[in-house]
Amino acid sequence: TVKVEYLSSVSEQPTNTTSTLTVDLDYSQATGTTPSGESAADKLIATAVTTGEGLYSDAYEEGRYVYKGANPNNYIKFNGEEWRIMSVETDGTLKIRRNESLGSMVWDTSGSNNWARPATLNTYLNNDYYNTLSSDAQNQIQSHNFGIGFVTNNNTDLAGQIASENGTIWTGNIGLMSASDYLRANTNVEQCGNLNLNNTNNEKCKITNYLFSGADQWTISAYANFVSNVFHINPFGGIDLYTVDYDNVVWPVLHLKSDITLSGEGTKENPYMIS
Repeated sequence: TVKVEYLSSVSEQPTNTTSTLTVDLDYSQATGTTPSGESAADKLIATAVTTGEGLYSDAYEEGRYVYKGANPNNYIKFNGEEWRIMSVETDGTLKIRRNESLGSMVWDTSGSNNWARPATLNTYLNNDYYNTLSSDAQNQIQSHNFGIGFVTNNNTDLAGQIASENGTIWTGNIGLMSASDYLRANTNVEQCGNLNLNNTNNEKCKITNYLFSGADQWTISAYANFVSNVFHINPFGGIDLYTVDYDNVVWPVLHLKSDITLSGEGTKENPYMIS
């Protein structure tokens, strides 16, 4: 509301009087921060596609978006390093994965596939590794839910697999991708759209999925039938079982806060930059 009053010396209202008024606004949102522009989620969702490589509306979780393809423009600079945006979550956070591994480590030294216990790798990522990140990077991380429920080997029902993964939730700063994260990143849904299809057609599937690295990768997904096994991505693009107390390659995954903004184009040469 802008209120205009005459000076006390004016005894009657002037007629046919015009003037200009300049108003400087100094305001903050209820959070105490001044709006700084388009949110990261809105910027990315505006680029969504229905064919080819890029950001797709998730067919399995309404309001969520996932990057698909061999090399979509989902590069982002985080902690001074190259990461990839995996998804825009329903709450506006961005799920990202480091584009270079941390090397090989065991998932759990006690032989348990319970990530929330906490597993050995859980402890390492959320303590030792977290403490190596810059203070700016730490402040950009949103503690978030990760689906850690059991998965059935070689199943043909991705919707059921996702429901099972999300049936058990762990909340924390840094985790790993799930088996369904890997499957949903593929544009070749017809031949690679569930665990069984991916493993049958792995030679084709690995070339249409940017999350394929050519190296082993731990996932956060536990095997339903044996307490010491979790799923991993093998060097040939298949998703199979691996014993938790063996070494395998670690690619950390985390969520960025919903209030960040982005510049850049998401290409390798001009990645998204956080502000």
